[in-house]
This record gives sequence, C-alpha cells and structure tokens, in this order.
Amino acid sequence: MSANTQKKPPAFDAKRALNLAAETLEIETAALDSLKKRLAGEDADHFEKATAMLLDCTGRIVVSGIGKSGHVARKIAATFASTGSPAMFVHPAEALHGDLGMITQDDVFIAISYSGEAAELMSICPLIKRMGARMIAMTGKEYSGLAQLSDIHLSIQVEKEACPLNLAPTASTTTTMALGDALAVAVLDARGFREDDFARSHPGGALGRRLLTLVSDVMRSGDAVPAVTSDTPLREALFEITKKGMAMTAVVDENHQAIGVFTDGDLRRLLETVQDFANIPISDVMSRNPRTIGPGQLAAEAISIMEQHRINQLLVADTEGKLIGAVHIHDLTQAKVI
Repeated sequence: MSANTQKKPPAFDAKRALNLAAETLEIETAALDSLKKRLAGEDADHFEKATAMLLDCTGRIVVSGIGKSGHVARKIAATFASTGSPAMFVHPAEALHGDLGMITQDDVFIAISYSGEAAELMSICPLIKRMGARMIAMTGKEYSGLAQLSDIHLSIQVEKEACPLNLAPTASTTTTMALGDALAVAVLDARGFREDDFARSHPGGALGRRLLTLVSDVMRSGDAVPAVTSDTPLREALFEITKKGMAMTAVVDENHQAIGVFTDGDLRRLLETVQDFANIPISDVMSRNPRTIGPGQLAAEAISIMEQHRINQLLVADTEGKLIGAVHIHDLTQAKVI
C-alpha cells in the first residue's frame, strides 16, 4: 500500500484512552485475584512443591521462555539472582544451538509459555529432562505439552487479555511475573535472606552503600584530620580549622588520644561572651569527652550518632582511644550513604 493510500489512524480520543486504561487495570487485577484464589485452593500443593524444589536446588535456577514470555523469564531470573538464589536466563532458541551446555543435572529449569506448546521449548525440554534436571512449567494450559513434561505445573491461566483484541499478552504476562515474584519471595524467606544479604547482591545501590560502607571507607585520615594539642592557643586552633575545612578541630593529648573537640558552633557561642580570646588555650574552651566512632563501624551508624546529637562531624578513634580520623556529614553525602 502506498503512502498516499494508507489508512489514517482515528483522531485521538482522550476519554476512550482513559476508559481503556481503567479497563486494562480492572482486567489485570481480576487476573491476579484469580491467581491468588488458585494459590489458596487447588494450586496450593503445586506452589508448595515448586518452592521446596527451588530450595533444594544445588545448581542454578534456569528460567526460559520466548517472545513476551522470554522478557518475563529474564525478569524472574534476575529477581531470583538478586534475592540469594543463583539463577540465569537461557534463550530456548540459543539453547538449541549450544547454550544447552549451560544447564546441568543439578539445576531446576523453569519453562514459561502461556500456550504450553512453544516449539523452541518443546524441543529442548525432553533433552533437559534426560539430563536429570528437574522442571517447573508455567503455562495457561493444564494439559499442554510443557505441562505434561514438567515435574510441577503452575497455572498462569487468565480469563482474557487486557488487549481489546484479546491477542497481545497483557494480563497473562502480569500474572506470570506476579507468580514468579511470589516464588522468589517464598524462597528468599525460607532461606532466611535478610537486608545485609540483599546489600551484598546490590553493592552499588543505596541499600548496599548503607549496609556495607564502613567508617574507614569514608573518613579523612592523616594530615587531612584537623588536630591540635591541649595547650594550643585558640588563634592557632582557628588556623587549623580553616586549613582543614571540617569546621572543627580535634584536641589530643601527648598520646594522641582524643580528649576534646572545638567547632565553629563553639566559636560562635564564645564570641557572644568573650571579647579577647586570641591567646586562650584551646583546653579552656573545647568540649571535653568528644563523641567518637570506630573505623570498623558502619557509616550508617555515624549518621545515626550525628542525627541523635545534632552534630555534623565525628571523630574516629581506635580501640585505645587514639585519634585516627574524622568524618563530616558531607563525606557521608558524597559517598551516597545518606
């Protein structure tokens, strides 16, 4: 058909678009409600057995599907992997041309196909079964080929798709993804998977930084730490504060133990009461018994101490109380711990 004779699309109808959006959500919500009822009823035993099989897996959870089911399979594999279960996606067509070697007898294979008859999956599943790997099928057809080949069948049947033509996978893919999430959540809970485990799988994420970053990772050390002795005149201490840019200085004794701290806030309060303070020794105006934290503690603990006491800096001391560093609230912000 030439460009001049192509059928023009109808004019955009905003009200119709909103109505279709609402209908789509209603259809997909109904599909999820139906899945929930099945899991509480006739499919409960299948779900329990599938969860137990995944928990017992000594290899990897291998998830496969083609087309839209393939996209969902990738997400399900990623969810398992990020929640403590070694998992990967294998494309069924690639498996036919060499990637089948990635699957071992210790793996659990999850095959996803709404029809349960996807040719590529039907070609590799008998081979996977022959290897000795166990198999879970997620299909919308209880008596499909994949369902019959599997050790456990999980139904993803929906009454209809949200697509007005009832053709494009919509409600069925939503249901499939939700069922995959349900399996992953059941498995992670049974494994005792917790926040710190999640952080180790996501070291680059906000949670990972909060749970894995230590004070030693973000603290300033060496010459970058403002520090003076107790007999230092206040005037010289102010030079140290300005030079090091932490809006404070630590005060140490002859053994380099932290015995005090003097901050910009202390200076402002001092200016309100004392006129000639240049030669006052820092020991006369410092705050004694400064709050400290150990280098091996979590940076998140430093944040908690700062928030609790409304301070912006924290000294870092070793187990003997010797000053080895300092951390400013800006250091924690730059490290994206906050």
